[in-house]
Amino acid sequence: MSATESKGQPQSFAVAGVSMRDLLAAGEAAALVSTPPRAPDPDFSEGAPEHREAA
Repeated sequence: MSATESKGQPQSFAVAGVSMRDLLAAGEAAALVSTPPRAPDPDFSEGAPEHREAA
């Protein structure tokens, strides 16, 4: 028997007992946990020069 004869139909891999909703929720949770926090916005109020009167 050759390698092509022994294969038959391709097997589908499914996890029994896990709903698609749970899989999607787990993927979203993993993305949230693995994403680094956003850098804080620069504070421009400290470095801004004071407003001066026109001459």
